[in-house]
Amino acid sequence: MPPTTTATIAIVDDDQALRDSLAWLLASVGLEAQTFADGEPFLAAPATWQVVLLDVRMPGLSGLQVQQQLADQGRTAPVIMMTGHGDVPMAVTALKNGAFDFIEKPFNHQQLIDSVQQALSLAQQQRQQEQSLSTLREHFNALRPKEQLIIKYVAEGMTSREIANQMTLSSKTVEVYRQRAMKMLGVTNAAALVRCAVALGVVETEARLL
Repeated sequence: MPPTTTATIAIVDDDQALRDSLAWLLASVGLEAQTFADGEPFLAAPATWQVVLLDVRMPGLSGLQVQQQLADQGRTAPVIMMTGHGDVPMAVTALKNGAFDFIEKPFNHQQLIDSVQQALSLAQQQRQQEQSLSTLREHFNALRPKEQLIIKYVAEGMTSREIANQMTLSSKTVEVYRQRAMKMLGVTNAAALVRCAVALGVVETEARLL
């Protein structure tokens, strides 16, 4: 397989020989590895990695405990669990808790590389979504308070006439505000405007289900 764009993969495993072997394998396809002997130094390190290879069974914190702490800290890098044959039930639990994949030891090298590449694609999608949401939030915050309120009312299913009555405005004024808000958010129809409101969290859960 030809080298890929450089990315950092965290390898968390108490077996040094395995850590070294995985780091070499990843380097052979252009991926940089950062290795950790157990969960505590890994959790304490700056989160510069894009994917985590995490052993299920380790001294000290188990892989499941490390995975939970990653979630508690809001770290969203995809996690690939590494497991011995007897630890498959634990790996299945990790999948239910949000892990991206699990790989059984001894590894099929191509299977591991394929899983890492897929996880990297997911990580890239997550970064793009986070960036898009950040930009959307900046544009929303730049709107006038009345325009923000109109977006909320639209997302709750109110018509322009109902919004006008609620805000003591003319229907024409509501439409002017709504069109400006849509232009600022880069959307062209009401459905897209509602999706923006949902992504921004400006409507309650019940409204999101409408």
